[in-house]
Amino acid sequence: MDTEKYYNTLPLWRKKIVDFFQRKIVEQIIIAVIVINAITLGLETSKTVMANYGEIIFWLDKIALTIFVIEISFRILGHGLHFFRDPWSIFDFIVVAIALVPTSDQFSVLRSLRILRVLRLLTIVPQMRKVVSALLAAVPGLSSIILVLLLIYYVFAVMATNLFGAAFPEWFGTIGDSMYSLFQIMTLESWSMGIVRPIMEEYPMAWMFFVPYILIATFTMLNLFIAIIVNAMQLQNEQETEVTVAAVKENTQRVDVNISQKLDEMHEEMKELRGLIHKVSQNK
Repeated sequence: MDTEKYYNTLPLWRKKIVDFFQRKIVEQIIIAVIVINAITLGLETSKTVMANYGEIIFWLDKIALTIFVIEISFRILGHGLHFFRDPWSIFDFIVVAIALVPTSDQFSVLRSLRILRVLRLLTIVPQMRKVVSALLAAVPGLSSIILVLLLIYYVFAVMATNLFGAAFPEWFGTIGDSMYSLFQIMTLESWSMGIVRPIMEEYPMAWMFFVPYILIATFTMLNLFIAIIVNAMQLQNEQETEVTVAAVKENTQRVDVNISQKLDEMHEEMKELRGLIHKVSQNK
């Protein structure tokens, strides 16, 4: 059962709850509370701020959490169990529920997870939700690229360990060290002056190994990541456009049917009116 059909089956009082939390002004208030709460959670990391305004920040955090709990509770009341069929709603529920777990003893680590409330912006702001949906849709394609990249890493790591491991064990002494060094080189962070040029002092032809690696790993494989993500976002936009066009066509067809029905009714009324006029004229 899709969301629209389920909504139509709800009683009136539950529809009012759903409609209330879908109002633009309510969404803007929730966004404002999330932003303010994000700022207060950041201020808690400052000892100076907490020393001067700790109590105010504490109560602002409690008020924000109370608003979130009330919002989630009413949304569950409005949607019922259908609330837990929406992945975004489940995410909201988990983020708020984490904040309700006691933060003492073994659960003290959960206190730092309160900042996850900021991620609720992803579920409320449509543009952010679209980006996250595109990233999730790109995961299958990205997993294939990751496997290919790992294979390339492994091949070059074995080669680098055999070629440079003896002279530079801190960078290429083991396959693990080689893979980490190759990852640093792939990011182009200090790869030339920090790693490659010192190696070329010992092995002048080492550039013949590193340049092809950079061309393959950095300029080819990483660009494939970008291509897959862009393609996923484009496909999502096309799907949304198709849904919008289908909805417009359906509404147009309904309007056309209603107009044709009205015209038929008017035609029948005209016939009846003509019949009455004809009878009146005959009686005269």
